[in-house]
Amino acid sequence: MTRLLILLGTVVAAGGCGLISSDVTNFSLDLPDKTFTVDASSWQVNSTVAQAYLSYPCAATPSYCSSAVTTACASGCAGSCDTTSQTCDLSLAVSVYSKVDLQMDQPELKTINDQPVIHVSIDSVTYAIADNSLNVATPAMTIYVAPMSVVDPDDPSATAIGTIDPVPAGMAITTPVPVTFTTGGKQALIDIMSTFKTPFNVIVGSTLVIQSGDPLPTGKLDADVHITAHAGV
Repeated sequence: MTRLLILLGTVVAAGGCGLISSDVTNFSLDLPDKTFTVDASSWQVNSTVAQAYLSYPCAATPSYCSSAVTTACASGCAGSCDTTSQTCDLSLAVSVYSKVDLQMDQPELKTINDQPVIHVSIDSVTYAIADNSLNVATPAMTIYVAPMSVVDPDDPSATAIGTIDPVPAGMAITTPVPVTFTTGGKQALIDIMSTFKTPFNVIVGSTLVIQSGDPLPTGKLDADVHITAHAGV
């Protein structure tokens, strides 16, 4: 869930010219909640084939793991030969996104429609795990912001802003936890929110690696991301 609390201080449209005055009270803006779901069923892992795949001795033919991975998993998968176990690893991509449209979600912003940007300060970015039935721990997950046309965390236009710590199997986190900002991540979030007329995507991405002897993933995880900020013209 992406919650953006934007306090637009000392702004108001003056007359019919779209000018901004500085003598009004703050706007309190609250965007709709958004949830990011990691669902193991989306990878469509064939358990019987996957177990044989993970046990395959790939030392002599390491290319087998990348070519045969589609027999074990139908979507969002990659394979490689593990240099330690010399068996195939199964990499499952985590890639979920949600749209943020400040103008659509917050009609109050139309009162400053003639302004191309607003000055944003980020108060906090936190996450919570509302529900978690995954039988495996997640890796660290990265939060990105990107243009509306981008939904893949690996796209060069996606900018990492912070990370969610690994979550143990089955653990819910009800008390919001601060994300760890990447270098320049807070500024990237400020920049994309400042051009408030342009919608953007928030993406959560990572890779879950399954090795020989590991359980195959089942269940799903619902993560809520909260962004609080204040802004002015």
